[in-house]
Amino acid sequence: MKFKFWNDKRVLITGGAGFLGRRVVEQLCLRGARHIFVPRSKEFDLCKEAAVKSLYQKFQPDMVIHLAAVVGGIGANQANPGKFFYENLMMGAHLIEGARKIGIRKFVAIGTICAYPKFTKVPFKEEDLWNGYPEETNAPYGLAKKMLLVQSQAYRQQYGMNAIYLLPVNLYGPGDNFFLTTSHVIPALIRKCSEAMKRNEDTITVWGTGKPTREFLYVEDAARGIILAAERYDKSDPVNIGAGFEISIRDLAQLIVRLTGFNGKIVWDKSKPDGQPRRCLDTSRAYREFGFKAKVGLEDGLKKTIRWYRKNFNSF
Repeated sequence: MKFKFWNDKRVLITGGAGFLGRRVVEQLCLRGARHIFVPRSKEFDLCKEAAVKSLYQKFQPDMVIHLAAVVGGIGANQANPGKFFYENLMMGAHLIEGARKIGIRKFVAIGTICAYPKFTKVPFKEEDLWNGYPEETNAPYGLAKKMLLVQSQAYRQQYGMNAIYLLPVNLYGPGDNFFLTTSHVIPALIRKCSEAMKRNEDTITVWGTGKPTREFLYVEDAARGIILAAERYDKSDPVNIGAGFEISIRDLAQLIVRLTGFNGKIVWDKSKPDGQPRRCLDTSRAYREFGFKAKVGLEDGLKKTIRWYRKNFNSF
């Protein structure tokens, strides 16, 4: 099915070669987009104003979807707080300012659930964003991405710039980052279970107590939500993009153990941080404003992710 909306749009997607970006590009192509540009970091350092100016001059986009981010799990955030803050902040600031200067029609800024306060009432509503400080282990990253919202709203107010801000929950799916030093919880658990089975080990170690809850969104659902917002949403209010459920890390680990076929024991390393106590989004605004609702259930999504890992990492 073709969508006339995209036929004449020149769309620049930062991070378009990444985990989420590849899905956004694929779905845009299916919707009829013919002019998609994916800058590479080797050619354009988005932390530098001159590089962003050169990028815009080269591609002359009508719309920017800013997916690029420097991101990782709790360990990566603890090891790189300065890097995560600076690079995410500068990328957003230069891209939005550059877009304003050349009159780009629409800027789609992708934030993070890490922007929410550490102790946010569940389910997280968009109006709760400013009710406290983010969870400490990822606060620098969360605050840097939160500045995209501040900048987009300020630029709409002063310059009339059409910039929107989306808050995706934790993503997972085929093609995720499975490197343990930087991966998030789902790919890390899949790899640990798979490697333990390969090595005939009878335990895996997981950080924390297992008590915190998280919400997870299949990557293709996330891409669809972003595209729907790009097509249909033109307001300054932030919008959650999620699946609208929560599961404890303990229950998640047990589910992945079952789905991978690992028969050993989970050892909880309680000396490691848990992160934010609970995460679950109120997704009603996304449905009301542009008709987004997640389609892929967690167990089905995990099965697809496990199959992809086994095929591509040669674990068996």
